Amino acid sequence: MSIKCAFLFPGQGSQAFGMGRDFYDNSKMVQDIFEASSERTKIDFTNLLFNENELLEQTQYTQPAILLVSTIAHRLFENELSLRPSFALGHSLGEFSALTSVGALDLIDGVELVHLRGKLMAEACANQDVGMMVSLGLGDSDVEELCAKQRELGAKVWAVNYNADGQIVIAGIKDDLKALEPILKDAGARRAMLLNMSVASHCPLLDSAVEPLSKALNKSLRDEFIAPVVSNVTAQKYSDKLTALELLPRQLISPVLYKQSIANFDNEIDCYIEFGQGAVLKGLNRRATKKPHFNISDMASLESTIRAIEEL
Repeated sequence: MSIKCAFLFPGQGSQAFGMGRDFYDNSKMVQDIFEASSERTKIDFTNLLFNENELLEQTQYTQPAILLVSTIAHRLFENELSLRPSFALGHSLGEFSALTSVGALDLIDGVELVHLRGKLMAEACANQDVGMMVSLGLGDSDVEELCAKQRELGAKVWAVNYNADGQIVIAGIKDDLKALEPILKDAGARRAMLLNMSVASHCPLLDSAVEPLSKALNKSLRDEFIAPVVSNVTAQKYSDKLTALELLPRQLISPVLYKQSIANFDNEIDCYIEFGQGAVLKGLNRRATKKPHFNISDMASLESTIRAIEEL
């Protein structure tokens, strides 16, 4: 097909009980992938995803669950429609799903890898009461300046996710985030709200996770990219293992440049296809692009997306 698409993959926060159930109930291939993933990681993914429990909100379980469902959605799409993306882009954890979609990471290896990533992140934050907060309505430089001023006073807060104009996520020590909330509102933020996160992602608090993740990446990554991936760290494309090995460990302690990534490459594609639960990235993209955006989260949306792509 001549259409140019970008493949998108969500990160933490997109999880929900029951995600992937429709795929599982309608595909033997999906059932086999669940079984292989459960065997490799010793996580019962059918119980984790289909029965309410407390584990799904813990990052070492959240991350493999999201990658599993996102990459299954992509695999099912790929089986129905042969379409090589112009590039793949994931938000935070989603960058690992993106790597799986372009052949740089085996699906089961990817599930195991992000399970480890989640454990390393949890261990790095284990002895600290950490969190993340979303700020709505302030510009990038305003949030950055306020965080810098608080750090000068001894607080540990960093702007870490540049999601959309006026939407930035801040990570740090939870008490410091709570103290920052009224400061953000006094500066003109429409809202400043703590998120349900068990870790403080993309900031120096995760320094201890960088080296062990680097070692695991070297074992898992393949130099077989069928399309480039856009780095969260640089908002630029890469398509080789060596560059991935440099950027992915840094991603743990560097801000996610999501809106910058969309801005850099929006003119190169005709549409976006988001794979996985919900449509989190569609909501962000609504502010940044007028290109069509499709989401595949169940069999019905898979079928409707394929029809829509074929009609473009």
